[in-house]
Amino acid sequence: MNHWRERYGPYALVAGASVGLGEAFARRLAGRGLNLILIARRPDVLEHLAADLRTRHAIEVRTLAADLGQPDLREVVERAVAGLTVGLLVYNAAYSVIGPFVDYPLDEQLRVLDVNCRGPLVLSHLLGKAMAERRRGGIVLMTSMAASQGGPWLASYAASKAFNLVLAEGLWDELGRRGVDVVACRAGATRTPGYAASRPQSSRVPLLEPDHVARVALDALGRKSSVVPGAFYRFSAFVMNRLLSRRVAVRIMGRSTRRLYAGRDGRPRY
Repeated sequence: MNHWRERYGPYALVAGASVGLGEAFARRLAGRGLNLILIARRPDVLEHLAADLRTRHAIEVRTLAADLGQPDLREVVERAVAGLTVGLLVYNAAYSVIGPFVDYPLDEQLRVLDVNCRGPLVLSHLLGKAMAERRRGGIVLMTSMAASQGGPWLASYAASKAFNLVLAEGLWDELGRRGVDVVACRAGATRTPGYAASRPQSSRVPLLEPDHVARVALDALGRKSSVVPGAFYRFSAFVMNRLLSRRVAVRIMGRSTRRLYAGRDGRPRY
């Protein structure tokens, strides 16, 4: 029997699944024989991906057009998965604001919390409880290299990703004792439509490919509490987390982000 379907099936739920990393996860999981529940805001993009996956892999694919920051997320997803055995959760959705913290309205900062923190907490609790009762399943939380220290110009985003890293590490031990594998994927800059839409300046930092990130994250399930895709980013994590003080690491992150997103006039791009 298919190991992935037996261990993490028959359904996997991918939150933030329409393009980029979410699409890469969906394609990887479809290739491993899992039926899918795909959640994102744009129904047309979701349906296009779902139709392609059904044709290529002869699996069942359900879609749910929803905002992962909405207050009734639990109730909406609970209705969508009623009667289904969801053995794997991949929470990939993320929202960020780039620029000086106080230059953005509070509502923007709170949306970062809703999508990046409240969303994965809600779905991990909803689906993780059933997994623990069955004593099998898996949870993948996408975090970031930004999670390891404060991120000037990305203050709320970095803080939200630190939440996901620590949440995943805690659940790795807690749920692992009840048969559920949990991993946090600390990805660096990745070649996605979301990254391109942030309009970064050219950078010497290598971009990860979405399919590579998805493969590394899925392969780490049951083996590690967190994983960093890409040799460059693993080395960077070692230097930033082990060799430098937090104060120095924060300064380096601040300089890097300002350089990446400052316009020609020195002002941030919004």
